[in-house]
Amino acid sequence: MQHADMNDAATARQDDFHEHEHTYRMFLRGTRILTVLVIALLLGMTAGLIGPFGFLGGLILFIFASAIGLYSFR
Repeated sequence: MQHADMNDAATARQDDFHEHEHTYRMFLRGTRILTVLVIALLLGMTAGLIGPFGFLGGLILFIFASAIGLYSFR
């Protein structure tokens, strides 16, 4: 059984760092998008179920809140 050199392990870590950075950025972006969508969903549900707006009002509020929230991250 051969043992890997320390230089091989260091090179592998350096080569993989770019991919790790990309994956981390995509994870953060997905987290932000899902957070905005959950908040918009909660606003729409609150307006539709508790407020006087009804189902369509809650749906419209959800769509507008989602659009505004997602546009703010551009």
